[in-house]
Amino acid sequence: MNKTIVVSGGTKGIGRAIIEKFASQGFEVVTCARNQDDLNELVDAVKGTKVYAMKADLSDAEEVKEFIGFVNDSVAHVDVLVNNTGTFIPGEIHKEDSGSLELMINTNLYSAYHLSRGLIPKMIENKSGDIFNICSVAGLKAYPNGGSYSISKFAMHGMSLGLREELKPHGIRVTAVHPGATLTASWDGVDLPEERFIKSSDVADAIWSAHKLSKNAVIEELVIRPQLGDI
Repeated sequence: MNKTIVVSGGTKGIGRAIIEKFASQGFEVVTCARNQDDLNELVDAVKGTKVYAMKADLSDAEEVKEFIGFVNDSVAHVDVLVNNTGTFIPGEIHKEDSGSLELMINTNLYSAYHLSRGLIPKMIENKSGDIFNICSVAGLKAYPNGGSYSISKFAMHGMSLGLREELKPHGIRVTAVHPGATLTASWDGVDLPEERFIKSSDVADAIWSAHKLSKNAVIEELVIRPQLGDI
């Protein structure tokens, strides 16, 4: 039976790199994104395995429920879950636009909370699985102009720690992934050389390596920074 991976927000950046890595190793893929054209391009580009793709905005709890149903209809089991859906709006807590916190909590935290709750029961039945929550170094240490994004990522880190403790007895490993500045669309327009950034493929390779550890071991925290340090 083929292994399967579910990646939320899988058409660009880190999510796309994770899909490409796991698909190259024979995993079937289930993913979602808000843009149908991007999903169509992904399905056409990934060769050699099945890719099930659904248009969904996971900041909306009802659409998370629909995506959970889509996952269960598409595959019999989930071996790896990557909670990757996210958005970044820079700002300062006391000055950022009203609604920034709600938007980033809904997108960066609640999407992962509801998706995990929907898929974990089957993973518990199977007594195996890996969950990778894409957090951020902004969830380990606050920084200027991090605003509500940092709040949401601290919360995501907390959720990861809680799931790790809850799922230990069930054979399910949980890893909080904390990338530093990664060369994705979030940094479009920034006048910095590529070498100041992590590549999305670096994050995907690190997650693959964590997945390939023996079932006796888990990487609880995975922190990846640019070699020259944070930006």
